[in-house]
Amino acid sequence: MNNKFLYKCISCGKKYPDHDLIYLCPECESKYPKNPPKGILKILYPYEELKNKDYDFSKLIKNNYLDLLPIKSLESLPELQIGNTPLYHQQVRFGDKSTIEIYLKDDSQNPTFSFKDRASAIVSASAEEHDLKIIVTASTGNAGSSMAGICAAQGQKAIVIVPANAPIAKLTQIIMYGATIVPIKGTYDDAFDLSVKASKEYGWYNRNTAYNPLTIEGKKTVSFELFEQLDETIPDNIFVPVGDGVIISGVYKGFEDMLKLGIIENIPKIVAVQADGSDNLVRNLDNKKFEVRSSNTVADSISVDYPRNFYMVRDYLKKYNGEWITVTDDEIIKASGSLAKTTGLFAEPAAAAAYAGIIKCSQSNRIKPNSKNVVLLTGSGLKDIQALKDNLFIPAPIDPDLKSMEKLINY
Repeated sequence: MNNKFLYKCISCGKKYPDHDLIYLCPECESKYPKNPPKGILKILYPYEELKNKDYDFSKLIKNNYLDLLPIKSLESLPELQIGNTPLYHQQVRFGDKSTIEIYLKDDSQNPTFSFKDRASAIVSASAEEHDLKIIVTASTGNAGSSMAGICAAQGQKAIVIVPANAPIAKLTQIIMYGATIVPIKGTYDDAFDLSVKASKEYGWYNRNTAYNPLTIEGKKTVSFELFEQLDETIPDNIFVPVGDGVIISGVYKGFEDMLKLGIIENIPKIVAVQADGSDNLVRNLDNKKFEVRSSNTVADSISVDYPRNFYMVRDYLKKYNGEWITVTDDEIIKASGSLAKTTGLFAEPAAAAAYAGIIKCSQSNRIKPNSKNVVLLTGSGLKDIQALKDNLFIPAPIDPDLKSMEKLINY
């Protein structure tokens, strides 16, 4: 049987054929502690074979990246507009610093209003091709609402396990899409563990980020889009909000695929941005032993105790000279307000973290003059308005006359 792709374990290097539907490397999963897990699988394509066919970027986009996707047919994907999201160009000055060039990639324009639709679509398509009808996932909200919406479009059943304190807007989405919602008394990590047990016990297909290697393949499509939207050039810096580490791994994987095909000559500098209150990934990058701290941040979508894709992210950041930074909740909230008031883009706290990251880097002179910078905005602000409640002022009602209105607006 010919393989369209192979799974390769990033821990032991063992390879597995594409007709095996697997999550973690079976050998490494049984040998090592689960938090964070070793045995994460990376998907590899026949790069040399494609290069021998004079492969270029036009051939990649001609069939919507199918050559570098772990599915057989584009017809397996949901009939929704996923990806091809807007890229807005801005000239911005933060404080008294020089003006910098920013491109805002607005993935809130996906069907369920978040970046997670890229991964959910590929997972759903794979389930379709393997005749799997039930997909389970753990989520703080976005992955769950995404999987629920995609499954609704595909006629599949979604079961979403969430912490009971997940934002109500995201829980509402999950319910409205017709998914079965399972709130638990615990954290995202508890939900993750329960979903893995359920998929093993009941045979449900598991969408969990990192655990299912296809999630990275879905998220890497943003890199292909950025390359196309920037007229087949790569930016100098890309700021990415980081929790589990799958989005940033997807960004790296997309550029790495193009590097292996000779489409590009180098990888852009990618900056991992984490919340101070949930910095378990970047804080452990140079540690010999992983040390966890309980997460507490307004940015619920990147609030993770055990970043499940830790080892892949660490490998990528070290190999391609990536950078990292943490931002406070106050910096995140201020960045969200600044972004909305100056660009008209309303991002949830987790997405605003990336914008807070570029502000902080600019103010500390970490961004070179005349550089081209991309910020990934991964979710809509309407998904978590509760986090902003302390920063909102709504005036008391006035009498419906001009004098009262003039007094209110100090006209």
